[in-house]
Amino acid sequence: MKKADIFHFFERLAAANPHPETELESVNDYTLLVAVVLSAQATDAGVNKATRRLFAEVDTPEKMVALGEEGLRQHIKTIGLFNAKAKNVIALSEALIADHDSQVPADRDALEALPGVGRKTANVVLNVAFGQETFAVDTHLFRLGNRTGIAPGKTPLAVEKKLERNVPQPFRLHAHHWLILHGRYVCKARTPECWRCIVADLCAYKPKTPAPKGWKEPAV
Repeated sequence: MKKADIFHFFERLAAANPHPETELESVNDYTLLVAVVLSAQATDAGVNKATRRLFAEVDTPEKMVALGEEGLRQHIKTIGLFNAKAKNVIALSEALIADHDSQVPADRDALEALPGVGRKTANVVLNVAFGQETFAVDTHLFRLGNRTGIAPGKTPLAVEKKLERNVPQPFRLHAHHWLILHGRYVCKARTPECWRCIVADLCAYKPKTPAPKGWKEPAV
């Protein structure tokens, strides 16, 4: 995709949703970190359902360690891989207490050194909690990067590096949120809803999905 087209791509997404936010619920930087760790191979809605009561009671590393691994498992047992995630959350909470004065570090290397925290999780936390221009490549961003032609790549890291090069200002801070939301609700994995996509004419995806029979464009 040409640079001018990429600019217009994000310009339209921004106009439609000027202030995009993560759909993961949290009450502070610590609970955001925990929510993102729990969201691996799980839906945001599923994580939110499990964590609303948890975060009402547990919002610091100390409280999480006091809750313990078994107590945490009981809160998150509806989330996939909950046993491993409970172990990681307790371990990262202990590491925050021991090494970071119970604060979430605003540093990629420090975040990735925490149990259960990979590059994507670190990117989300750096962006949402600390306002850094990062690109958290999940399945949606990987798909859109390749499907649209904005940032083609064979690996998540390759797509991330392309996004870093290709996404212009003033869209860099919120770009990954726009792409996640567009991938979640419009440019879906199995059947992209091209007929109602506001950037379809800029997208490199050729077999555009036609509108279903009987669909009518909403009145403006």
